Amino acid sequence: MEPILQLYDVVIVGGGPAGLTAGIYAARARLKTLLIESYSLPTQAVVASQIENYPGFPEGISGPRLIKNFKQQAKKFAVEVKQGMVKSIKPAVFAENKGWQIVIEDKIYTSLCLIIASGAHPKELGLKSERKFRGRGVSYCGVCDAPFFKDKEIAVIGGGNAAIEEALFLCKFVSKINLIHRRKELRATKILQERLFREQKINFIQDSIVKEILGKQKIEAVRIANVKTGQEKDIACSGVFIFVGSLPNTDFAKDIVQLDEKGYIIVNDKMETSNKGIFACGDCRKSTLKQIITACGDGAFAAFSAQQYIEAASYRLQDASKKD
Repeated sequence: MEPILQLYDVVIVGGGPAGLTAGIYAARARLKTLLIESYSLPTQAVVASQIENYPGFPEGISGPRLIKNFKQQAKKFAVEVKQGMVKSIKPAVFAENKGWQIVIEDKIYTSLCLIIASGAHPKELGLKSERKFRGRGVSYCGVCDAPFFKDKEIAVIGGGNAAIEEALFLCKFVSKINLIHRRKELRATKILQERLFREQKINFIQDSIVKEILGKQKIEAVRIANVKTGQEKDIACSGVFIFVGSLPNTDFAKDIVQLDEKGYIIVNDKMETSNKGIFACGDCRKSTLKQIITACGDGAFAAFSAQQYIEAASYRLQDASKKD
């Protein structure tokens, strides 16, 4: 392990909309800011083919382009960006004030406060056959893998915004989509549902779940079951795209802040966690709405709260020096 590196005012874990916004606000407040982004868990925004509900882009903007813009703006304000996987977070003491050590592979970074914006990753169905065909027909990213299924029939699993947005994008490549959803009603916004039902390539299969993904060397079909009748049937397809929710990337934080039963970080309205000096924002925190715009708002608030925390710590440091 290398020696402890230079002290930062703020270390931000996560390079998505929440983390980058927090970085911009923290750096503009003249806080020495380090942002750590994962190379193996990219932000979910970066795989979005088209984002049309982010204000200021009436024609829409791709996820990669929006994140690139965020990064350019963060670097403009001197946010230092490094890549790595956080292994653990440990308490540290500076003068009489508590700070944090963030252990990343072979390095340790230290900060007066920490903002966790580590996001979330796609949830799996939990099938053995799903893992068998992962990377060989099972995908969680239409933007990434759509070209591999040109003019083929596929299945899309899910009924929320992500599932419908990805299905509409996949229509540009495939010959047919069987959209399988466990409920009768979709959860996606009405405008997306309207587009879905206008698309002739999409066959909506409601009240059904996937029991198994079938095939030998490659996917040949999915076996589905009606949740009301129990009746099963096989549907031919060459690929399966799964969009059934997400899980937070918070394993590294489970022993340092309070999580809910699903692993999301519990915060108050100031983005403060259960441990002083640690804040959380974006998709990794417990919230009812997970959108890019809400993640950005979270990030701004987390940075503001961190600024107030650090300023209060500075006053305590000054008071302590006067006593000495």
